[in-house]
Amino acid sequence: MKDLFGKAILDFQTNNYPEDLITETSISEADEMSVAYLFRTYEQMPKLEQKALELAKGKILDVGCGAGSHSLFLQNEINLDVTSIDISPKAIKACELRGLKKTRIQNVVAIEKEKFDTILLLMNGTGVFGTLKQTPKFLQKLKSLLNPNGQILIDSSDIIYMFDDDSDLRKSINVKGYYGELTFTILYKNETEDPFPWLYLDYNTLYNVALDNDLQCELILEGEHYDYLAKMYF
Repeated sequence: MKDLFGKAILDFQTNNYPEDLITETSISEADEMSVAYLFRTYEQMPKLEQKALELAKGKILDVGCGAGSHSLFLQNEINLDVTSIDISPKAIKACELRGLKKTRIQNVVAIEKEKFDTILLLMNGTGVFGTLKQTPKFLQKLKSLLNPNGQILIDSSDIIYMFDDDSDLRKSINVKGYYGELTFTILYKNETEDPFPWLYLDYNTLYNVALDNDLQCELILEGEHYDYLAKMYF
């Protein structure tokens, strides 16, 4: 793993000539994303993220924390106990430089013998599941990390809108399996990351998979563009 996402984050944090990230998916063309967006304040966050942070309570696990903006708000403004994890070493280094107290280079499936009151998965939190087939494994792991009365706060989008009725993409939905399973590629400073799977999960599918894994699922808020925030608990 070249860790280009983390490299961009660390470049921005250390003023090392950061450039825009270029992201491309299996169903969309290259798109530019400013790294500065990952360093947004609470006021700059979408309503879904603001709502998730309002609902966060107790001991927090921030999964895929990126540049750490959600964790920083909860740690510094709400004075909560936050553990921030990401598989990107450079992103975690940036989080430490920003003042996060409890950070780890870690995949959530590797966590053992710990419990949390709130588990956050934001900025298309279902992405880390990779595929629909992998989702139950992740939900079982997340459930095992919850305290009694704990909660999982997760956001995603129903990307069915990207498949126009007349497009070849629409015709391919039933051929390739679940339409929210994408392959992502990241380009940064003329380097390309190896493609990786990334899952967008519509709410009804998340609800059904949650129930199959003995989790309750509740729709908390819908965004302006097919996105939503959900809460899971047992």
